[in-house]
Amino acid sequence: MAQGQQPILVLPEGTSRYLGRDAQRMNILAGKILAETVRTTLGPKGMDKMLVDSLGDIVVTNDGVTILKEMDIEHPAAKMLVEVAKTQEDEVGDGTTTAVIIAGELLKKAENLLEMEIHPTIIAMGYRQAAEKAQEILDDIAIDASDRDTLMKVAMTAMTGKGTEKAREPLAELIVDAVKQVEEDGEVEKDHIKIEKKEGAAVDDSTLVQGVIIDKERVHPGMPKKVENAKIALLNCPIEVKETEVDAEIRITDPSQMQAFIEQEEQMIRDMVNSIVDTGANVLFCQKGIDDLAQHYLAKAGVLAVRRVKKSDMEKLSKATGANIVTNIEDLSPEDLGEAGVVSEKKISGEEMILVEECKEPKAVTILVRGSTEHVVSEVERAIEDAIGVVAATVEDGKVVAGGGAPEIEIAKRLKDYADSISGREQLAVSAFAEALEIVPKTLAENAGLDSIDVLVDLRAAHEESTYMGIDVFDGKIVDMKEAGVIEPHRVKKQAIQSAAEAAEMILRIDDVIAASSSGSSEEGMEEMGGMGGMPPM
Repeated sequence: MAQGQQPILVLPEGTSRYLGRDAQRMNILAGKILAETVRTTLGPKGMDKMLVDSLGDIVVTNDGVTILKEMDIEHPAAKMLVEVAKTQEDEVGDGTTTAVIIAGELLKKAENLLEMEIHPTIIAMGYRQAAEKAQEILDDIAIDASDRDTLMKVAMTAMTGKGTEKAREPLAELIVDAVKQVEEDGEVEKDHIKIEKKEGAAVDDSTLVQGVIIDKERVHPGMPKKVENAKIALLNCPIEVKETEVDAEIRITDPSQMQAFIEQEEQMIRDMVNSIVDTGANVLFCQKGIDDLAQHYLAKAGVLAVRRVKKSDMEKLSKATGANIVTNIEDLSPEDLGEAGVVSEKKISGEEMILVEECKEPKAVTILVRGSTEHVVSEVERAIEDAIGVVAATVEDGKVVAGGGAPEIEIAKRLKDYADSISGREQLAVSAFAEALEIVPKTLAENAGLDSIDVLVDLRAAHEESTYMGIDVFDGKIVDMKEAGVIEPHRVKKQAIQSAAEAAEMILRIDDVIAASSSGSSEEGMEEMGGMGGMPPM
């Protein structure tokens, strides 16, 4: 800089900046650390993590996306991998750990290529080519199947090693029944399967209700506890006297006027209740409030009423019973009512709940999940959600692949052959991609206490004979996964490989990280955090 000139500050004070190789190294390191964190949870022999938040609440789980959501992750590159897990969860429901460890391994392999002076853009292009080829190979090795037996196996594979081990067969039955029940024209709306959890019983006691369970109780003790052949009305309006739209003042000069005023209000509520009872309804679910006087009249008429029901529950009730949600009491007609065999109030685990059961052809069902403690129930619920996702994906796509690391080894094997047909430096990136996929069987073996190198060598040899050979982590042998009944939806693998490759490409293309200083914190605070937002200090 010329003498006497002022230095030019482009970025504000306190901003951290990492350039070129430093930025790449730091981002890759963050990705690798995150993948290592969830790696030990993969597979039937995977271990669990205990996460304690700032309030002292505990979560015990081996569900990849739950671990990453509960961890308070600051590093920007690591956050991108958390997005991979969340996308996987939203799209398929399972395979979140697989997606993250593949992304972490792709970054690790890219680091070696960067040290060989291969440009990040070339690595990203090679990875993209490899990901496209991997999808083709995956389509080629997929098995067409969506029969009940296949769905059961898919559900059981998804739940293996997730705290539901001993009860996975009865749970798989419930899940397959639930998905089949809500399926419409080959589409499965997962939101129509409600999961209600209550501790205080064994996992085996979980049940499927052909209808909806509402975590509420009757509004009045004088109402019937059980109604058979229920005619159900769903209201989205309060059963109480409306207040005036504008501020109004009523002047009363005579006590009799006051009495007339009160009687008029009572009459209005009585008319509201009569218009509901006249339709033939004997059960009422209201999304808004029910006036005390209205509760009294409904109880006298023998109507079981529930108030302040959640909007999502109202929609499920509509799907299950065939009732229409009505927004004005005057518009309620007998055609709007739904039907259920029994509506009853039962005490489950010390809490009153309303069960709407025995619906005819319901398009919304409820799985009541039981477990001995709150933490057990929560983990079983997560396992069931994953299983519902994979069964729904199998029903919709009708395609499955073998489990136990079989598809990854087969894709890696064919990608290596494909790499030989490519000229240029992309060939190295495609080979690296193939090697990175082998992290899945390798991790399965490590988590089961097996020698990962021996297992990989045996797997590669076995794949010369059959594409379905995978690791039986319980016996430590290489077996045909298709025959062993270890199968996963095609969509799980497809999404995992696709999103892992895209996240790795995006991180590799970053050569400059500019991070603003945290508001209100000094530069010293930034230094303590390791430079920027939890980034590892250089």
